[in-house]
Amino acid sequence: MEPPDHVLIVDDDRGIRELLAGYLEKNGMRVSLAANGCQMRAALDNGAPDLIVLDLMLPGEDGLELCRELRAGKFRTVPVLMLTARNEEADRIVGLEMGADDYLSKPFAARELLARIRSVLRRARMLPPGMQVTESAPMLCFGEWRLDTTARHLLDADGTEVALSGAEYRLLRVFLDHPQRVLTRDQLLNLTQGRQADPFDRSIDLMVSRLRQRLRDGAREPRYIKTLRSEGYVFSAAVTALGDPQ
Repeated sequence: MEPPDHVLIVDDDRGIRELLAGYLEKNGMRVSLAANGCQMRAALDNGAPDLIVLDLMLPGEDGLELCRELRAGKFRTVPVLMLTARNEEADRIVGLEMGADDYLSKPFAARELLARIRSVLRRARMLPPGMQVTESAPMLCFGEWRLDTTARHLLDADGTEVALSGAEYRLLRVFLDHPQRVLTRDQLLNLTQGRQADPFDRSIDLMVSRLRQRLRDGAREPRYIKTLRSEGYVFSAAVTALGDPQ
């Protein structure tokens, strides 16, 4: 029998924490609770959960700061479902940009949260073997570029830093983790955002276009990210890892 899914809830509202914990446990999940960033880190010291429910509006370090910290460290592959009391498009976009896998506005029904949790976990696990983003060396080199995975910096041949957004960094990491392998749009969305594409969703194409601009990679004859019509994309350059994993 497989162990129950482990969910870490980070919310400063004790009532919400206990309500959600009781509901999720009744539905077969194991739950840990934290009221702030310090308690979240203490919980993570005991091991990675299967998913983190993270409130945006926390006292002190807010949810965006904590999500950025998670995505920069060894827990970067743990799915994050972000909660907020605000229902603004800008908040949702920033949350996803920081690395959240899904977004739910308060107030919400516990049943909806459970459905979202199961959906995110299902999407994260539906990927074929070997398709998960893995731990990497501190420096990944390809062509004339270097990606510092610790500082999350992209460096050109002269050592000049090229700024990457959170979404661009995650997409580049996926390509570097799986070079010379065809990745469909659905797989790229699952690996970078934990969701599947809608029929008219072109967000991955836009992200690839922006990443090509950062890499100075021509769309007509790209050196790094090639388009395979009706299939997806493939990162065609060789990737070399330098240093020991952090």
